[in-house]
Amino acid sequence: MDVNDAVAYYFGAGAEEAALGFIDALARAYVHIGRHSGTGSPRYAHALGLPGLRAWPVAGYPYLILYVERAEGVDVWRVLHTSRDIPAWMHEPDTM
Repeated sequence: MDVNDAVAYYFGAGAEEAALGFIDALARAYVHIGRHSGTGSPRYAHALGLPGLRAWPVAGYPYLILYVERAEGVDVWRVLHTSRDIPAWMHEPDTM
C-alpha cells in the first residue's frame, strides 16, 4: 500500500518526526476531501481517461491523494509521490 511505503520510508530514514507529521497531514487531507470532495484537481482524470478522478496534495509532503467521488463518500485509489510518473503508476501499480 502506498501510505505504508511512505511511512516506512520516513521511519527507515530515521525521520520519525517526519513520519508522524506525514500521518497527521494525510489525516487532515482525508478530512478535507471528505468534506469538500469536489475541490481536488481533475488533471489526471483527463490524462488517464478516468472520469471523476481527482487529486489532492498532502500539505507539506510531496504526495498526492488520488480519489473518486461516490454518492456514499470518497474512494481513495492511491497516495503517490509527486516525483513519480503518476499516469504510469495508475496503470501499473504492481510493477513500479
